[in-house]
Parts: sequence; C-alpha cells; structure tokens
Amino acid sequence: MLLTLLGFGMVLTFMILIMTRRLSPLVALISIPIVFAVIGGFAPTMGAMMLDGIRKIAPTGVMLMFAILYFGVMIHAGLFDPVVGVILKLVKGDPLKIVVGTAVLALLISLDGDGSTTYMITVASMLPLYKRLKMNPLSLTCVAVVASGIMNLTPWGGPTARAASALHVDPAEVFVPMVPAMGLAIVALLAIAVYLGLRERQRLGTVSLPLQSDTRAAMEADEEATGEHLPTITGPENADMRRPRLLWVNLGLTSALMVTLVMGLLPLPVLFMMGFAVAIVINYPDVADQRKVVAEYATNALAVVALIFAAGIFTGILSGTGMVEAMSRGLLAAIPKSMGPYMPTITALLSMPLTFFMSNDAFYFGVLPILNEAAQAYGISPVEMARASLIGQPVHLLSPLVPSTYLLVSLAGVDFGDHQRFALKWATVVSLALMGACLLLGLFPLMGQLTATP
Repeated sequence: MLLTLLGFGMVLTFMILIMTRRLSPLVALISIPIVFAVIGGFAPTMGAMMLDGIRKIAPTGVMLMFAILYFGVMIHAGLFDPVVGVILKLVKGDPLKIVVGTAVLALLISLDGDGSTTYMITVASMLPLYKRLKMNPLSLTCVAVVASGIMNLTPWGGPTARAASALHVDPAEVFVPMVPAMGLAIVALLAIAVYLGLRERQRLGTVSLPLQSDTRAAMEADEEATGEHLPTITGPENADMRRPRLLWVNLGLTSALMVTLVMGLLPLPVLFMMGFAVAIVINYPDVADQRKVVAEYATNALAVVALIFAAGIFTGILSGTGMVEAMSRGLLAAIPKSMGPYMPTITALLSMPLTFFMSNDAFYFGVLPILNEAAQAYGISPVEMARASLIGQPVHLLSPLVPSTYLLVSLAGVDFGDHQRFALKWATVVSLALMGACLLLGLFPLMGQLTATP
C-alpha cells in the first residue's frame, strides 16, 4: 500500500508541477523521483537504480542527438529546397492543389522530427499563396499540424523515443512495423486535404496568377500588403550553406539511411552516427562550417537528449523501488475484469485526450508505465503497448502545452482557439484511422487474454 501511494503520489506530483509550469520537465524528471525515493527509504540504493535507468535509455539518447544533427545538415545543404520549388510550381492558383501541396510539403519536411522547422518551412512557402487567393489559413495550419503529428512517430521525433524509453524497448521494434499504418494515416490526411481544398475551390474558384516558384520572391511580393516577414528555408542568410551540386548525393545518402533503418542492419544510434559523419564531411569539409552547422542545432539536440537521460532517473527509480508493480496491481484492481483484456485499445483511445491535457513527458513517463504493467497481466507485450500509446499524437500537437503550435499559429496569423476548433475533429479522424490500421495490421491486439495471469 505504501509503494502504491508513493508511486501514484510521485506521478501525480510530476504531472501537476509540469502542467502548471512550476518546474520544467527536465528538472521534474530528476528531482521528483529522488524526493519520493528518499521518502520511501530507498536513499541508500537509489543511486544504482538511477544509473540502471540511464544505461537502459542511453542508446535512445544517442540516436536522437545524431538524428537531429543529421537532418540539420540536410536542411542546411538544401535537400528539401527542390521539393518546395516543385510544389509551388505545381499548385499554381488552384486551392485544391495548394492544400494538398501543403500537406505533402509538411509531411516531407516533418521527417526531421522538429515541428518548429516543419512549420517555418511550410508556412513560409505556402502562406503567400493562401493570402493571394484569400484562402482560409486554418486549412494550412490544420494539415501542417496533423502531418507533423503523423511523422512525429519516427524514432527521432520524440514520442516513440519516450515510449520506448519508458517501457525499455527498442525504438526500432516499435516504429518499423508501424510504417504501413502511418502510410494509411497519411492517406487519411491527404483525403482531408482534398476535402478542404475542394471546399476552398468551391468558395473561391481557380485563380490564374503568375505565382513565382521562389519562396523569397513570393514573400517580398506580398510584404507590402501583409506587413509580415516570414522565415524561409531559401533565405539569403543561409545561401552560403546550400550545396545544390550535392543534391543527388544527399538524397542517395538519406535514402540509404532510411532503407538500412527499416531493414535493421545496424542499431539506430550507430546508423545515425555514421550517417551524420558522412553527411557533414561531404557537404562541409571545412571544419569551421562543420562547427557552424553543429552549433545551429546544438540547442535542440541538447534539450532533447538531456530530457531523455533525465527520464532514465525517473523510470529507474519508478521500477527499481517496485512502485510500478505496486501501482499496476492497484490499477488492475480498479479496472473491471471485463475491460482488462482491452487494455491496448483503451490505451490508444486514452492517448488522445490524455496527451491533449498533459504533456508527452507526463503521459509517457507517468501514465504509460502503469498501463503497461496492468496490460502485461493479460499477455500484452510492452512493444504493443508502446505502439498503442502513440495513436493520439496528431491530437496531442493541438494541445496548449506544445510550444511549436504557438509558433505555427503566430506565423500563419490565426487565433490559437480557432486553430484548435478547426483542426481537432480532423486530427481525431486521423488518429482513429491510425488506430484502425494498427488493429488491422496486428500491431497491437484489440484484446489480450481473457483472464489475467497471476
């Protein structure tokens, strides 16, 4: 009983402090479990528990760091610039093509796992077209945020790494089987984009405009009317870092990296370390340029990796003290026996509202381990529970707790509440489509064993 109270008290305290912004997630992940371990009398052994937790998630932290650096090199080198140009040429003055092009562009840029980068590139590229045609910018913010929510399931995106760290499973084992389900979710997003585009086309018609393929030129053409200056990937401030002659080399390297990742030829941390080393030497042989690129993304990399290692302390103490086991027994006792076997489906459905009203850190490090322990009694594996916990990510990015969403609405010039009301139903549809695809593909079961094992 004491361990159960300590465990739930620790999780509840953690959630309250980070949701009310009394503590940052980084500080909370380190300090709160230490305080509760001391209260529970585990001070003499908590050091070993923390180190054990850090060791288990160290590969995930390394993978995230070098994935951020790798895609940083690709963005600086201009790998995505031709995609932006082609999309701007193809969409012309057709609202349908513009909305679908927005979705495609956001999906591609989201491969870097950084929502802020996705929003800056997508809005800077597409918003001038929306303004020229007087289209609803909420269509832009909607498809961009949902696209980011789908692609955020990559191991370097954050949620998958958190789920894998919290349950001590391999991120690749969680992610790779989900690729086909993500494909079906992308189809659902494109269908939504087509619907929104058709609605805009019906309202506005097709306008023939001499739209320029150059993002900077398009922005400058609208600057006098809008009074805004948006960031762009093709801006002159980064022109000296572009490597257009190495486009096909970078594309081949990225494709090879993705293929080896899916095939599982080497562990993810090793793949991204090797990919980063090759990419930065090919694109920036000068050491000063290498330092400039690394420094550009060092802040993001440090913030993410520090959070992952801090999570090792939280999960290490939660597991090492036996709190997780005690909490799972209490949770099992509270769940009706008729609902216990449906724990994966329950987790998938709960991930939508829970990740909306709380941060990913609170959900994955505070709630998911409890649900996982309860689910194992019904023969459901941690990997299956990790996949189920990712279903709500398209909805999560609409949460007021997500900083990058404020960047999106600010760049697009829309109200945050309007954005939520417009996009929430579509994000829910995509999340349900993702869950249906996972169930059809057997990535997690609709139900486990009918009776709990002792």
